[in-house]
Amino acid sequence: MRLKRKFDDSNENNIFWITMTDLMTGLVLVFIVMFFYTYMTSHLELVKQKLAKENATKSLQESLDIQNIDATIDPITGIVKISNLELFELGSFELSNKGKEYLDKFAPAYFDSLISNNYLNKHIEKIIIEGHTDSQNFKGQYSDDEQYMKNMELSLNRAFSVANYMTNTAYNKTNSDKLRKMIIVQGASYSSPILTNGKEDYAKSRRVELKIITKDMKN
Repeated sequence: MRLKRKFDDSNENNIFWITMTDLMTGLVLVFIVMFFYTYMTSHLELVKQKLAKENATKSLQESLDIQNIDATIDPITGIVKISNLELFELGSFELSNKGKEYLDKFAPAYFDSLISNNYLNKHIEKIIIEGHTDSQNFKGQYSDDEQYMKNMELSLNRAFSVANYMTNTAYNKTNSDKLRKMIIVQGASYSSPILTNGKEDYAKSRRVELKIITKDMKN
């Protein structure tokens, strides 16, 4: 009887460990399935957001093209680059007559298109108006640090001039309150030059950019 009891205990232990192994294997499979489901769901949502933003950017570009407004929008980022040659005299932050004429057309088309687009109207959080200069401006007149900060001041003033003028153009004023909460003015000095064949393109580096920040970009 004693030998038989040992044999029975051994069988019971084997059954216990087999059962636990099956349970652990099942739990691992459940976690794997849940992980891939969560990953795929998140990935698909990001893809949907990306496509929606690209379509919104495409619609914005088409709206500007229809009105014969010379502005190129990056289809991925939605960034609009406006050359300083369109807006300012060299070294100045006062809008030229040519710049004012350009913004008279661009500003209402841009603002109204943003608000009228279903996706952007729902998701847009900030419109950043950012000035940029080239690295040669004030060169030799100041120390490197002073030159950088003089360009920072110039780029910020140019961005402010554009923002100030744009908000006083004839866009749909029912959107004024919403736009006031979105617009941010920034200066970047010459920290983000435009390169051509590995060298700074001074003319292209002098620019004002308009960046759209949407809520999904923060995640």
